[in-house]
Amino acid sequence: MKIQFYIRFSTQPGESLAVTGNIDQLGKKDIKSALELDYLDKEFWHGSIEVDPNEVAKIQYSYIFHNATGDIVQEGGSDRIADVTKMGLEQLCLIDTWNYSGDYGNVFYTDPFKKVLLKDNDVRVKSKSPKTFTHIFKVQAPLLSKHEVICMLGNSPATGQWDIGSPLLCSLENGWWSIKLNIPSGEFPILYKYGVYNASDKTFSVYESGNNRSVNEDSDDKKITIVHDSFARLRNDGWKGAGVSIPVFSLKSKESFGVGEFRDIRLLADWAKKTGLKLIQLLPVNDTTATHTWKDSYPYASISAFALHPIYINLAEIAGKHQGDIIKSLRKKHKQLNDLPGIDYEQVSRFKLSAARELFMAQKEKFLQDAGFLEFFEENKHWLIPYSAFCYLRDRNGTADFANWKLYSEFNRTAIEKYVSPKAKHYDSIAFHYFLQYHLHIQ
Repeated sequence: MKIQFYIRFSTQPGESLAVTGNIDQLGKKDIKSALELDYLDKEFWHGSIEVDPNEVAKIQYSYIFHNATGDIVQEGGSDRIADVTKMGLEQLCLIDTWNYSGDYGNVFYTDPFKKVLLKDNDVRVKSKSPKTFTHIFKVQAPLLSKHEVICMLGNSPATGQWDIGSPLLCSLENGWWSIKLNIPSGEFPILYKYGVYNASDKTFSVYESGNNRSVNEDSDDKKITIVHDSFARLRNDGWKGAGVSIPVFSLKSKESFGVGEFRDIRLLADWAKKTGLKLIQLLPVNDTTATHTWKDSYPYASISAFALHPIYINLAEIAGKHQGDIIKSLRKKHKQLNDLPGIDYEQVSRFKLSAARELFMAQKEKFLQDAGFLEFFEENKHWLIPYSAFCYLRDRNGTADFANWKLYSEFNRTAIEKYVSPKAKHYDSIAFHYFLQYHLHIQ
């Protein structure tokens, strides 16, 4: 089967586009091995591949932009999927619109909105779908109201001839409003627009703004064309929510150890729900440990873009039942630190790290073989290894200023990976940071 990619994108000399995806022909999501596209005209870039439907079921793909200076820009979203299992096809034509990663609409496809804030807005309607079809049109519209669905109207008989009394209703599938149409060859070019239909009142509400959309890709018995139209051009004021902005360290509860912890966010979420708030914004929670003094308490001075701050860890959750005695021995200090009117950053950090290190030594052998940790390590080792090496070398050299280190003052990934080998004498000190970050990740 031949698959053709068309992406609407206006470029300047020296710029180019590529397509990456989950199959070998598209580089298996390796940007360096992506399929380079060819300039077609002022509107489109184009490329094609051959696939065996017996070996490939679904293709998940997205586009990459190379600017004139060599910078790489990836588009937003990762939800374009093409099913190539339909028997008898010789060609699949994919006509796409670039999804700008900063587009306002992308926010509403993140988990907080999909799984919580907008989950009750989905409307299921039965749309008429022909047994045989030549085109599939897809568009995204995350901010529809309770009874609203996307519809399509166009200039040809197959697209309804602009009849708002009987628009073509789309169905919602994996975040895309889609419709299958059988369009005869004589009806091209197709001009069309998306609109909003109220499924409760059974009335047409409004057209999307802007010029008509168009498609010129002709029909063929052995070909299907999928048109991804990105976002419907509708007003983006369909959702509003109030919230609270707060640093985690200020969430100190009776159960936490002298400072607010990740586990305390649950209590904040319960309070937010009771008070009708929909959003929680947290100050940065990345590790800021550079001096092991109160100066590290500033949340905007992170030493890593990935690592979480160990001060937010809950020791009792790590200890469980088996090492509960370690936590019991800290009860007096626990109460003393919790009773302070403020936060003694240095004391909290010192006692927490000391107890966490004791828990690590007690759990080390089992922890390093744990399936959950091994999966976490594999997914995060690109940052976890250099971060852990940095923490160890920071403490060994007494400074986070790596320019003053005698060894490893210049980063060399190969050298660092050898340095953190499980055979090294200092491996426990390295693995301790794996232990902390894994439990912070869980909590």
